[in-house]
Amino acid sequence: MSAIGTLLVANRGEIARRVFRTARAIGMRCVAVFSDADSDAPFVTEADVALRLPAGYLDAEAVVAAAVAAGADAVHPGYGFLAENSGFARAVVAAGLAWVGPAPEAIETMGDKLAAKAAAEAAGVPTLPSSEDPAEPGDVGFPLMVKAAAGGGGKGMRLVSDPADLPEAVAAARREALGGFGDDTLFLERYLRRCRHIEVQVLGDTHGNVVHLGERECSIQRRHQKIIEESPSTAVDDALRSTMGDAAVRLAKAIGYCSAGTVELLLDDDTGEFFFLEVNTRLQVEHPVTEEVTGIDLVREQLRVAAGEPLGYGQADIAYGGHAIEARLYAEDPAAGFLPAVGTLAAFAPPADPAVRWDSGVEAGSEVGLDFDPMLAKVIAHAPTRAEAAGRLALALERLHIAGVTTNRHFLASALRSEAFLAGDTTTDFIERADPSRAPAVPVADCQRAASAAALWLQAVERSEARTLGWIPSGWRHGRLPPERVELAVETAAGPVEVVVSYRPQRDGTFVVRAECGDSATEAPARIAAWSPETLDFEWSGRRIGYAVAVDGDRVHLTGDSETVTVTVLPRFGAPEGGPATGGFAAPMPGVIVEVRVQAGDQVTAGSTLVVMEGMKMEHHVSAPCDGTVTEVLVAAGDQVDNGTPLLVFDAARTPDG
Repeated sequence: MSAIGTLLVANRGEIARRVFRTARAIGMRCVAVFSDADSDAPFVTEADVALRLPAGYLDAEAVVAAAVAAGADAVHPGYGFLAENSGFARAVVAAGLAWVGPAPEAIETMGDKLAAKAAAEAAGVPTLPSSEDPAEPGDVGFPLMVKAAAGGGGKGMRLVSDPADLPEAVAAARREALGGFGDDTLFLERYLRRCRHIEVQVLGDTHGNVVHLGERECSIQRRHQKIIEESPSTAVDDALRSTMGDAAVRLAKAIGYCSAGTVELLLDDDTGEFFFLEVNTRLQVEHPVTEEVTGIDLVREQLRVAAGEPLGYGQADIAYGGHAIEARLYAEDPAAGFLPAVGTLAAFAPPADPAVRWDSGVEAGSEVGLDFDPMLAKVIAHAPTRAEAAGRLALALERLHIAGVTTNRHFLASALRSEAFLAGDTTTDFIERADPSRAPAVPVADCQRAASAAALWLQAVERSEARTLGWIPSGWRHGRLPPERVELAVETAAGPVEVVVSYRPQRDGTFVVRAECGDSATEAPARIAAWSPETLDFEWSGRRIGYAVAVDGDRVHLTGDSETVTVTVLPRFGAPEGGPATGGFAAPMPGVIVEVRVQAGDQVTAGSTLVVMEGMKMEHHVSAPCDGTVTEVLVAAGDQVDNGTPLLVFDAARTPDG
């Protein structure tokens, strides 16, 4: 690969860092490009050279100019943004740079889902019934999927079971497709109720050699976006793997494919039949599970192919070992329909044990905003057996010290430990069927313990900052004084739980702690075994727990015993009574108002869509929870709103009994 000495990565976050890691390992200098929103991101500081993109990552001309200015020999597009833009690939080649990816012609053909489907049919790969006229289902039948021809990542997709819902689904998918891809072309395709999403990884070189690296199963999805992937699939045996792999290689050869790519298939769980879905002409987010079971670094292979080297191995040389599972850690709230979350990471510290692979684009202090996809990290576990990989991955997620932003961490661990997952029952309806826990339950006793730990950690901080008599043991008193008292609120999925903690030091350095929570009060001995500004080794009522601690303003985040609990110090003097009137609807997330479907005085029924918002390039519908009347509308189409912004005022219909 001597032809590539300097590599520019036309992407951001965890994929930029991932490509840097392999490029550096083989002696390449790494160049980053960044937008204003990413000026302080970890990938920017890790690059040897970083160049600012005033108009962002979709400015192909600026990216190519940056590559030339930095003296790059090649451009790696990562995934997303310009990764599957044939015009960008051509511009890179025209500038005299190596393109780390397939030929522009292959990108162009496979980037149009309709053209890709035609190519698959010509190569003898089975396809699902479809219609290119989104207003006429034809023989597709219901249920069906509305899909964006230029789409991916779940954007521009709608599942339709009732013909009456088709026009609205098409309209919404068009808006998303146009906003996400600049192309609102749609088509309809038959929907399989119980199926698995199977991907076959292919590798090709410029010498005509193509191999497949087995399959990945990516069936566990929310909003048609993958969140848990694994290799191999529990539903694929050696014979089916060979058949699927042969079909994928046949298609790749037919379009002259080189570099890493993915042929995506749907596997009918009832009949065992598989059908072509699409081809991704880039590296996939879930590529690490294939790397773990084959031992092949896919980024290294991409760089070798771009430098003109042959693969140097054939299909018979590919071997598989063990089982790998990847979970995507997102800033989102599963309990609120997986709405994206924003904020600042007060803590992000992966555990050293168990040993898993962390591909992350963030660190403590990183801002999580609305500019980009809310994925924080990919976590990958590889083990001799599937059960061991699942347990290792769940434990790593549970032990992660993360705070400041709501995440799907608990949901992922619950899914990995569920009976359905461990049994391999992972069809695309897994989330609805298995219904993993969306948020941790925090019993009163746990609230009391967490509040007690936070209270004693805070007093230790105060003692460490004392300017006089700093040598006196923490909590020591010469005479008997009233207990110290602090009011705290423990955050739970059901809302904050207020706990009043009173503690009295003993002469041996221990404490007697009383934690009052509503009608429940617990008094217990407590001891600080060890303390630092970032940790607390705490014993309460005979139970000892080691906490990792992070502070964010008046909030203390405690990670220990498989969860992170956030405790807020309440002000001594409460604010005056008052606040917004009840009966209002607030924006569930920051975003843009796409459509307001009601006006003041309208009577609506339960489930009616009142406002349509867009955030993270996805549409979200704010619906009426019951019958009622809209008394005031506070926003209009085009308005930019923050999380919690009042949208309208709603008067619920009165029941017969008043």
